[in-house]
Amino acid sequence: MSGWLYLSVAIVAEVIATLALTASQGFTRSCPSLLVAIGYGLAFWCLAQTLKSIPVGVAYAIWSGVGIVLISMIGWLVFRQTLDFAAVLGMSLIVAGVMVINLFSRSVAH
Repeated sequence: MSGWLYLSVAIVAEVIATLALTASQGFTRSCPSLLVAIGYGLAFWCLAQTLKSIPVGVAYAIWSGVGIVLISMIGWLVFRQTLDFAAVLGMSLIVAGVMVINLFSRSVAH
């Protein structure tokens, strides 16, 4: 599997684990708590596999940036959490940063 596919799985697993963390209610609910452990375990394992072919700084920037934006969008859409102008602007800058890394950085192994 390619580093980019591992990175994609790591991002999805981290997002699912973070959503389950909310549902676990402080680890008082078993099923969501188990999903948190499995999700973060899978996310970090996939991130470790990613680092075999993608530099750590690039991989971590993309992993954390995309994760932040996805979690925020799901929070807004599903949980009706509000996002003010500053939050939307900040996330737009994160997306722009990820795009700049992917499109223009020589550090990224395509």
